Amino acid sequence: MATFRKTFALLLSLVIVLSACSSGNGNNAGKDNGSGSTTEPVVESDVAKAAFAAGKYDPPIEISTVIMPKKYTNGDTKENNVHDRWMLETLGIKHKDTWYPAGNDPYKQKLQLALSSGEKLPDFVFVPTDPVLTNQLIESGQFIPVDELFDKYANDIWKGHAEQHPELWYPFTKDGKKWNVPIMEYTDNDDTILWLREDWMQKLNLEAPKTIADLEVIMDKFKNENPDGLAAKDVYPLAVSLKNNTNTWMGSLDWLFGAYGTIEEQWNKDADGNLEYGSINPGAKQALAKLQEWMNKGYIHPDAALWDEGKSAEIWTSGKAGVLPGANWVPDWPAPDLLNNVPGSNYKAYPVPVGPDGHAGTKWQNSGVNSSFMINKEAKNPEAIFLYYNYLLDNLANPAEGSPYEYGFAQGYDWDIVDGTPTNNKDKIADFNNEFPFITGPARIPDLYMKTLVKLADGEEPSTPYEKQQAEFRKPENWYSAKVVMSQMDVRKQNYFTGAATETMITKWSLLRQSELETFNKIIYNKLPIDAFDTFVSNWKANGGDQITKEVNEWYQSVTAAK
Repeated sequence: MATFRKTFALLLSLVIVLSACSSGNGNNAGKDNGSGSTTEPVVESDVAKAAFAAGKYDPPIEISTVIMPKKYTNGDTKENNVHDRWMLETLGIKHKDTWYPAGNDPYKQKLQLALSSGEKLPDFVFVPTDPVLTNQLIESGQFIPVDELFDKYANDIWKGHAEQHPELWYPFTKDGKKWNVPIMEYTDNDDTILWLREDWMQKLNLEAPKTIADLEVIMDKFKNENPDGLAAKDVYPLAVSLKNNTNTWMGSLDWLFGAYGTIEEQWNKDADGNLEYGSINPGAKQALAKLQEWMNKGYIHPDAALWDEGKSAEIWTSGKAGVLPGANWVPDWPAPDLLNNVPGSNYKAYPVPVGPDGHAGTKWQNSGVNSSFMINKEAKNPEAIFLYYNYLLDNLANPAEGSPYEYGFAQGYDWDIVDGTPTNNKDKIADFNNEFPFITGPARIPDLYMKTLVKLADGEEPSTPYEKQQAEFRKPENWYSAKVVMSQMDVRKQNYFTGAATETMITKWSLLRQSELETFNKIIYNKLPIDAFDTFVSNWKANGGDQITKEVNEWYQSVTAAK
């Protein structure tokens, strides 16, 4: 499923004034770098050397961290569970004074209160994807930079991905140092493709849309020559969301703006390598003109401005739309609703079409990171998080055949032997539980998921335990859609600004975004002429946009200059 993206407005709402918490630690004392933390080289202890040589702490060590409560079965409890027993036996690590918050929002509140009151924080602090919170934690002065620790202790899988995607460090970089340990996620899992009603395509003898003009022909036929016999007034071929964001995870319009040379609502590189806000690029005006035309023709439902992402999918699953922009996981949701609601329906993934000048583009905001950890300068074993996560990546993320983790993490929990055969089919296991309280969450090798699905789509037999699992649990439509995603890698456009709100954003961004949303929707609904876009851009620049652009570029230069 998609990782829900946070808007700048949400980030701004999290900005609070925190008291700086500072306390020295004799083991890490050194020169202050301006953020309240030290920058002297990390000295490797004998305990760390021995642990990494043996793959285990002996005698065991204790660490404090943050773990979100999980589902416990088989008599397990928070204090005594299969994960903690495994961690002690395998790695020689046990918990002390660990936080168990009930969800992300309560956790962030607890963390911010702890920062403002000077409460002692755990050795390893989980940080959700939130640039504002990351900056607050850095400024607190309670954490150490992770540059040297990462270089010394991260395994090859981890380092290799970081080398290929240096942008993953941008949200965590300040004063020339990296402050967060990135926890990896599958890449390309949220890239936009188009899901079309394949039964309609076949009945109308239509070919894949290669251009926006091709797609318009398809939408016109879906509406006015509907194969299910629906009246034109009941069909709105394109399912999109216009309520909060148009560059989003379902019903997105990033692909349409991309067809005119920009991606809206994010910061793209211009021809000179500087960052520009995509919604003020001249290509956005062309995209808005096309949307206005499509709204006038009835290709978009007039209630789309009231629909969030989930609601935008409902018109597709109800059988009233034929085109749904979404990610590769649409076969898992919401496609089953379509099949249930409309007998005889089916669907297929298609690449995004190109515009009249040959442009194509989709958002790409996933550099393979889903969260991070910061290391308290009071931690006695700051390297322990690396020993732990390295083991998960090396052994559980892509287990070898015959390994202890071939079928899952723990027998009797996420796999068992049923009728003499090992299985991880949850329907066959009495107390199935795969929600283990991993400190870092489940380990994922970023490119493994999509590579595996493409292999299956190409007709190759699955050969590893991971591949066999994906072959069993992922649908063939999902396999094929991954191939579509990977076929359009060259059109993805990265959002280059991933930092906390700049100084001017804090006071100006909410109004600028409100103006953007209102102006764009009025243009789409033909309440304003298309030339209103030019007025919007002029006002945007004059009312803080130019200064924000300057600050965003200064931030980008600072993080890309860091070594």
